[in-house]
Amino acid sequence: MTPEQVQTLITDRLSATACEVNGDGAHFYARIASPRFDGLGLLARHRLVKDALKDVIDSGELHALSLEKTLTPAEWAAR
Repeated sequence: MTPEQVQTLITDRLSATACEVNGDGAHFYARIASPRFDGLGLLARHRLVKDALKDVIDSGELHALSLEKTLTPAEWAAR
């Protein structure tokens, strides 16, 4: 899986307004802004991402994903 493929999955499944993914094919690092994070704490945001990608994680297609930032669109704009 490429960083671009992971980025597309995240963008599509979380209605992300911004998404940056880096990685080497085995381990990926993501920074995500999504309106679906509104009103959620950090743990709930991370759980939402992991649940959205559960099928590709469970299949082994996506081996490791570290969430560096999970922000609302307003938080992303303010950074």
